[in-house]
Amino acid sequence: MKFSHTTVLQNEMVSHVLTNTNGTYVDYTLGGGGHSLALAEGLSNLGCIIGVGQDGEAIEAAKERLRGAQCKFISVRDNFSNINGILKENGIEKVDGFIFDLGVSSHQLDDGARGFSYMNNGKLDMRMDQRNSLTAYDVINTYTEEHLRNIIRDYGEERWASRIVDFIDRARMRRPISTTEELVHVIKAAIPSAARRDGPHPAKRTFQAIRIEVNNELGILRKAMEDCINHLNKGGRLGVITFHSLEDRIIKNTFRDMSKDCICPSEIPICICNHRRQVRSVGKAIRPSLQEVKENPRARSAVLRVVEKV
Repeated sequence: MKFSHTTVLQNEMVSHVLTNTNGTYVDYTLGGGGHSLALAEGLSNLGCIIGVGQDGEAIEAAKERLRGAQCKFISVRDNFSNINGILKENGIEKVDGFIFDLGVSSHQLDDGARGFSYMNNGKLDMRMDQRNSLTAYDVINTYTEEHLRNIIRDYGEERWASRIVDFIDRARMRRPISTTEELVHVIKAAIPSAARRDGPHPAKRTFQAIRIEVNNELGILRKAMEDCINHLNKGGRLGVITFHSLEDRIIKNTFRDMSKDCICPSEIPICICNHRRQVRSVGKAIRPSLQEVKENPRARSAVLRVVEKV
């Protein structure tokens, strides 16, 4: 299947993050290279982009798209939790900007074989980096009921989490749930028909929750943001696109804390945290235009937040 992905908020991201045409930039969620390509178009031959991704197919697609770029392009297959190691390995201490697009690529969603899609059948997988061992199959078939219920409730914000897990447990006791189609069937059976008439696809929230668990998407976010800020030049910028409220809440709260001189609890009369302001917000949160959502419905929940190193 040919790799394809529609980049969300591409112009908005690049226009806010690109401040030095001779600078070094890191795209830590490379995907198919959409944001990196737009960055490259604004950089001189002295500029440099490091593109980091977990998906081997996506990296190859990005390398092909950036083959003719005048700036230097370095691709790295790794997880953005290893920010410090990636920069050290490339002999880089400070950069001028970081880009994060935390959504799943259109290619991954549409390719049933990757197991992300509740619309296309395939084996339960959902690994962004297929070198990792934990799969959606493992989560669905081996996690305890309580653990699975917490994941679907907390990561998917699914009101029917308990009922869904009850149905999953009954189904997996008969035989393992092996495909996305089987899981969708179980979820649909669990959610009352009246609740399925309105809103998104009934399996959307559960699939989101399982994907987050498989890839530890939320567990690494705050530290990743802090590491990025430490590697930014003064005036350098960090832009992050989120696609659901849990991600956005973590990013919003992290940026808020890093923009304050003190983060002590309000009941403490004097500052003991010794925390100092590191960033300032660049404008308000940015959402896709109505036209972009019309052309790419998957963009509708995207939120872009940008901060600048002070």
